[in-house]
Amino acid sequence: MNAPDSDAPALTAEAQLKDIVQNLYNLIVQSYDHHGSKTQEAMKREVQSLIQNLVKLSRTAPSVYIDIPPEVTNYVENSRNPDIFTREFVETVQRMNQMLKGRTDALQTLQEQIAWQLSNVIPEMKDDIEKAIQSTGGKMPA
Repeated sequence: MNAPDSDAPALTAEAQLKDIVQNLYNLIVQSYDHHGSKTQEAMKREVQSLIQNLVKLSRTAPSVYIDIPPEVTNYVENSRNPDIFTREFVETVQRMNQMLKGRTDALQTLQEQIAWQLSNVIPEMKDDIEKAIQSTGGKMPA
């Protein structure tokens, strides 16, 4: 988890990005609802403000550290939605967990069968077999 001090540059960059988005929105509105020279002057001021905000962001950005996996970066660079990457990753993890659960259950069943057969074939070792099974977290079949 990040320390509060390391979050400050990220919060500053976030606020600067919001300002940039607001500048762009204002420019869109002004260009849509253009009323001559007054709008043109307002657009010039808005462009100057946008440039100032971009400069501020470019100065803040190097101090911001966000750990983004390279796979996600590649996904975005290939014009794909990172949410899809996340969904696919979660689905893959779920499949792997199900597969490992199946393997675990199969090994536990195998352990129980071996213990049952060994204790029937060599009854004098039944106590030792029970201790071995219990020490590995298994249970003796009835």
